[in-house]
Amino acid sequence: MDMEKPRRVVLATDHAGYALKEAIKKHLFQQGIDVIDEGTFSEEPVDYPAIMRRACAVVLEQGMPGVIFGGSGIGESIAANKVCGIRAARCCSLEDARLCRQHNDANVMSLGGRMVEPELAVRMVDVFLTTDFEGGRHAARVRDIEPE
Repeated sequence: MDMEKPRRVVLATDHAGYALKEAIKKHLFQQGIDVIDEGTFSEEPVDYPAIMRRACAVVLEQGMPGVIFGGSGIGESIAANKVCGIRAARCCSLEDARLCRQHNDANVMSLGGRMVEPELAVRMVDVFLTTDFEGGRHAARVRDIEPE
């Protein structure tokens, strides 16, 4: 079952994902979704870990999904997953976007600006934001991910 799109989404990127973040931000605004943009705000080189931590703090504090970006999205997802309570999934396909929500209750999607074309990324974000966690047999696994 698909859920309604959230009213708010947090975005964050490094310089390599900036253009894709801006494309997704425009799409979300067109959908009437409020965006909290944690940066970066240009293609000027930056280090991403602190930016990802800020975005993840918003995800947890405000209970909203996040979409993070980088060149590949790999480092950003690793940084995000260091934050307790975050389940970030680097996605490259519509199936990844669906399964990370259905089976893993991902609360953050990571996209690579050098890996995914903007048209596909828009569709992936829509799938991520409207797919429910199935729970059931997956719930115990998700609980087991969190440190004690």
